[in-house]
Amino acid sequence: MKKILLGLLLYSSFRLISQVTFTDSNLPIIVINTGTATIVDAYKITADFGVIYNGPGNRNYLTDPYNYFGKIGIEIRGSTSQQYPKKSYGLETRDILGNNLDTTILGLPPENDWILYGAYPDKTLMRNEITYDLFRRMGHYDARYKFVELVINGQYKGVYSFMEKLKRDKNRINISKLTLADTIGDQLTGGYVIKVDKPTGSSTSTWNSPYNSKVKYLYHDPEDVDLTTTQKNYIKNYVVNFENVTNSPGYNNPVSGYPSLIDVNSFVDFMIMQELGKTVDGYRSSSFMYKDKDSKGGLLKAGPMWDFNLSYGNADYCAAYDTTGYQYKFNMLCGSTFTSNVPFYWEKFTQDTNFCNKLQCRWQYLRKTILKEDSINKRIDDLATILAESQVRNFIQWPILGVYVNWNYYIGATYLDELNYLKKWFRSRSSWLDTNWPGTCYLDVSIGEQNTIPVSWQAFPNPATNYFYIKVNEPFYLSGAELRLCDVNGKEVLKESNINYNEILILKGNLAAGMYFFNLQQNGKLVAKGKIVFTD
Repeated sequence: MKKILLGLLLYSSFRLISQVTFTDSNLPIIVINTGTATIVDAYKITADFGVIYNGPGNRNYLTDPYNYFGKIGIEIRGSTSQQYPKKSYGLETRDILGNNLDTTILGLPPENDWILYGAYPDKTLMRNEITYDLFRRMGHYDARYKFVELVINGQYKGVYSFMEKLKRDKNRINISKLTLADTIGDQLTGGYVIKVDKPTGSSTSTWNSPYNSKVKYLYHDPEDVDLTTTQKNYIKNYVVNFENVTNSPGYNNPVSGYPSLIDVNSFVDFMIMQELGKTVDGYRSSSFMYKDKDSKGGLLKAGPMWDFNLSYGNADYCAAYDTTGYQYKFNMLCGSTFTSNVPFYWEKFTQDTNFCNKLQCRWQYLRKTILKEDSINKRIDDLATILAESQVRNFIQWPILGVYVNWNYYIGATYLDELNYLKKWFRSRSSWLDTNWPGTCYLDVSIGEQNTIPVSWQAFPNPATNYFYIKVNEPFYLSGAELRLCDVNGKEVLKESNINYNEILILKGNLAAGMYFFNLQQNGKLVAKGKIVFTD
């Protein structure tokens, strides 16, 4: 309690004027002028928006001409983060008539909805950004961003991330556009972006999980006001059915169980990121899912990642700082004291051998690639180099290094201390997961051979009864690939050529029970190899 009071006293002591004489930066500079209007949370006000960026390696000066200038609507954004004096903002680019204007800013794909995120309790200034980078490298969409320094009405505000707002768009969450006219047939089935979250923000209507009233689903894009009753009922019923099936005796049947309703691989990757970060709000807040039309796959997918500022050991409650233990068990530890809970199906997945084996294989592959310790450390160092100059000004403006900020577990005296703690926490947490993830990987997840294409894939179920799948994960696409299946004596028992789809079904047919070896190649290079066991 004393730490919290100290933090609140610190917040109230900040003056509203700049502590920094700011003239130039190695980062892009964003300048916003609102005139006499005050930026508020309830609605967007109109403001002028300018970007100063002279290209990679060039210095940017406040006196330089803008390379983008226009009108925006801007508001304060966030939920609990609004307690901090350094505010984050939501904005939309507009034309001179006040209409939304899709435009490219700082090289990001054109759109009109953007976020200026100001990290405050995360004193590395990069926990969110590292998470989004990792999820994109795992083959999924996540918000792209650019570090900037922000000036509002002549006042220096510090280091911010100018980033994409999560929404349906061909360059963001790339699913079908749903209109009010799409109320029957295939048109009704997508696309929807929803999230498990606290009932704050833009959505005014939610629904509760039938298995836990503290699990709340929100309509994100389209928002509830832009959906018909038929559309809202469709996506609600789809999710409720998924929960009902996952709670049924045959929940893991690949044809009639939960795997027939969700993209399992996306849920595997989602779980890996939530557990790697030991995200204190993990699974129960800012947890996005989306669904395209049935004609375009139609399975419910998990992601993108969002809101990781209190992750990776940065929160001092509910054992979020502990590098051991599972975050999906939050309800058992702290669920009774919070208004939001983790959906039951995450723990139910860990009771499914096939899901656990996939999880184990995927983790092992990632630990040999993007989640290697030296790879993680290099990304931290690369971002620290980008921020080396600007973070000094940021912490002059907001002098919180060495000071408790809600809800810090670790309080480093310097910026370097904060970075070193983050590296140490990554290392310790990854090591614990190496030993404690459930499941067994029967596949060869080694990489780096000269004639190997380094992609991630799974083979499941294993052991198999009547069939098994080989699933090659996007963004790699099979084209003209060849599959061979051999018995233990090396005799070829099956061969398929010219494979142009990423999920391959292999039927047992007349094959005898026993062990078989498969080899999947494309253009003479190995994509996947492993063994599978058919049972009687």
